[in-house]
Amino acid sequence: MEHYYQPEIECASQEQIRAWQDERLVKQVKHVYDNVPYYRNLMEKRGVKPEDIRSVEDLHKLPFLTKDDLREAYPYGLLATPLKDCVRIQSTSGTTGRRVVAFYTQHDIDLWEECCARALVAAGGTKDDVVHVCYGYGLFTGGPGLNGGSHKLGSLTLPMSSGNTDRQIQFMCDLGSTILCCTPSYAAYLAECICERGLQDQIKLKAGIFGAEAWSEEMRQDIQQKLGIKAYDIYGLTEISGPGVAFECSAQTGMHINEDHFIAEIIDPETGEVLPEGEKGELVFTSITKEAFPLLRYRTKDICVLTREKCSCGRTHVKMSKPMGRSDDMLIVKGVNVFPSQIETVLLNKGYPANYQILVDRVNNSDTLDVEVEMTPEMFSDSVTAVSTREKELVDALKSMLGIYAKVKLVAPKTIARSEGKAVRIIDKRKLY
Repeated sequence: MEHYYQPEIECASQEQIRAWQDERLVKQVKHVYDNVPYYRNLMEKRGVKPEDIRSVEDLHKLPFLTKDDLREAYPYGLLATPLKDCVRIQSTSGTTGRRVVAFYTQHDIDLWEECCARALVAAGGTKDDVVHVCYGYGLFTGGPGLNGGSHKLGSLTLPMSSGNTDRQIQFMCDLGSTILCCTPSYAAYLAECICERGLQDQIKLKAGIFGAEAWSEEMRQDIQQKLGIKAYDIYGLTEISGPGVAFECSAQTGMHINEDHFIAEIIDPETGEVLPEGEKGELVFTSITKEAFPLLRYRTKDICVLTREKCSCGRTHVKMSKPMGRSDDMLIVKGVNVFPSQIETVLLNKGYPANYQILVDRVNNSDTLDVEVEMTPEMFSDSVTAVSTREKELVDALKSMLGIYAKVKLVAPKTIARSEGKAVRIIDKRKLY
């Protein structure tokens, strides 16, 4: 455990952190310029040369990268090392075009797994724990990342992958899983199933590390209460490495970014201007230790806030808030920005389970917003009049939160399909026209 809680790194002074970043950034920019023609061309178009980058203060001079660049350069256009030096690829789902493929040297994998081991330690993990990983494996980074981090820590690792909920619960009970790693929506489903079967006393979970999708504070409290655990957030992107780019500590007030490996910026998503600490904007990452696929100033599209306020855990690395939505796929309904997390907050505050679906359509050239929400079994036994009253209460609460009208339909328990990976929360039929 001591090896992966590294106070000399995680509790370093701001001066030391900046010194590491300055040195590694300069080296990384030259590495990318010399080995990635695609990015070298972007730099030259801006009139930037490697010698222009002397410290983090010069980072703003570099051009941004976006997912469109990654798709355009697919598959090898952003590779910075010979292919023979790469030992693995990971990939995104590719639901909106070409897949994004990220390459890893063995050194890259070692650093990635170390970051995940840090996340496990921050959640209370030790070599005595049983780490139950039901993120997907294969091309998805969730399973391999936490699996490798657990191995680094020396914990007994259950590589369950996603699916087969009956087997998940059986192994959880029989093998005494103590740390659960999965998406928050699947954690909520597992909690629901465990409570329905009356197995709360048979599980030994103490913590959960949940990521890969947005989830609200209310959803966290619901999962913690049902499973009797402490639920920690984790953040990562396939393009940058995978989970472990940032992780929550015991304070649960944001995720510490591993600043010895990544430089974070917040920018205005419209202008690209770098914003000061504490301002809300789009998160941008620069990888300063990756060899095979080092992205400089990659726009994540995630909206959040960075803060260096002193943390009770003692770690000094900058913290990012939970993503508050995305600058690219947030819903714009009748000219209003709508984030699913806003809707989820209202539902959970009103006592509804975290099972809902948002449907957006366009009728007679006007946007419509419908929200289907599962009732609890107790609510389902209500009279028709009571259900109608509940729907009206939710309509009013959502209008207060969003500023626009949303039609609400309460549906029977188990009506909305459960997800063993990322939950499908939004169906936007406008995109089909």
